[in-house]
Amino acid sequence: MINYQGKLVLGPMVRSGELPTRLLALKYGADLVWSPEIIDKKIITCKRVHNEKLNTIEYLDSHNKIIFNTYKPIEQSKLIFQMGSANPEIAVEAGLKVIQDVDGIDLNCGCPKGFSVHAGMGAALLSTPNLLCDILKNLVSKVGEPNKKPISCKIRLLSNLNDTLELIDKICQTGIKNLTVHCRTRDMRNRQDPIHDYIPEIIKLTDKYNISFIINGNIGSYFDYLKLKEKYGDKISGMIAESAESNPSIFSPNPLPWNKLILEFLTVCHKFNNHPANTKYILLNQLGTKSKYYPMFAKLKNNKDMLKLAYELQKDEEEKFYNYLKYRHLQKDEMIKMDDYKQLLKEYEVKSVESNEELDKLTDFDFNEFVSTTKPPITSTENKENEYKKRKNQEPDVPTTKKPTL
Repeated sequence: MINYQGKLVLGPMVRSGELPTRLLALKYGADLVWSPEIIDKKIITCKRVHNEKLNTIEYLDSHNKIIFNTYKPIEQSKLIFQMGSANPEIAVEAGLKVIQDVDGIDLNCGCPKGFSVHAGMGAALLSTPNLLCDILKNLVSKVGEPNKKPISCKIRLLSNLNDTLELIDKICQTGIKNLTVHCRTRDMRNRQDPIHDYIPEIIKLTDKYNISFIINGNIGSYFDYLKLKEKYGDKISGMIAESAESNPSIFSPNPLPWNKLILEFLTVCHKFNNHPANTKYILLNQLGTKSKYYPMFAKLKNNKDMLKLAYELQKDEEEKFYNYLKYRHLQKDEMIKMDDYKQLLKEYEVKSVESNEELDKLTDFDFNEFVSTTKPPITSTENKENEYKKRKNQEPDVPTTKKPTL
């Protein structure tokens, strides 16, 4: 059974926490990774398949769309499946469906977004503590214990300390192995500073029940986590979400500057055939609107074209903030010179990232061959249809003002 203590982990992020982000986070030092929240009713309707070409396990809906996937050679013993649920029986059915492919199940009790709370899930469970605890007890007794896998949950703070501690005390008695607390209330947003005043009392409670405790909220880098451990002790764990959306290498004492990061990210997306729309959504978060390359990437439609442009970008040392570290703080992009970031770590004893053969070859790629055999990216909407037909050895039509449909 996995241990959550003293870990720096990747938090659950809808859209951004898909396989490429998780794999890069693990490569650069994340101890554990959370999947995006997946609704219990959705996962139980999926069929499980082994993609032999990619060696991934995929859960597909009725339209063969990937709802959840994992690459076990890297994620095994490190992957936590986050579930959205408001029903103990359905939660158990969903948990049993995926438990063979994950290393723990986490109940989402903190997300305040409409897609999560609309049916009593997410942060809505904070208002129904008996239901919350009932779901956890059922997951522990019927999914976790029989399969020797831990059950955990992620909550937000309530409006005052006493109510928060009362809820946590109930949760700790359900048999869970870990509690993650996003140190903001349900009504607070990520642009607001988290509340850390409750942490010492929460630590006393989790220690009492021998449950690990992960702090979430405005932890933006490995450096931030070191400061957290310095204040609260080596057993404390930290969860990075928002900043990892911008830079999944931020778990490392030596994270990548944004220009090198996007090349590795797109390499992984290309290798694992990530959906191009998801690739571009994450990529544009990593890039930032200040870059002249932002509108160029925004026009591209497939992983190959995005990867080729990222390769060409590596040679452009005139690009603003070239070789700067990009991360996110209170929903604002921050840029810092790599040397300045390393200077911050000098007074700390930093960890070394363990070598792993699968991780080492994750971003290996023959770019010379790739560039020589890949056609130039299509960046003009007007000529898109003509370019497509040229590649099919057809005569192009005269361009029209109507947007082509491919």
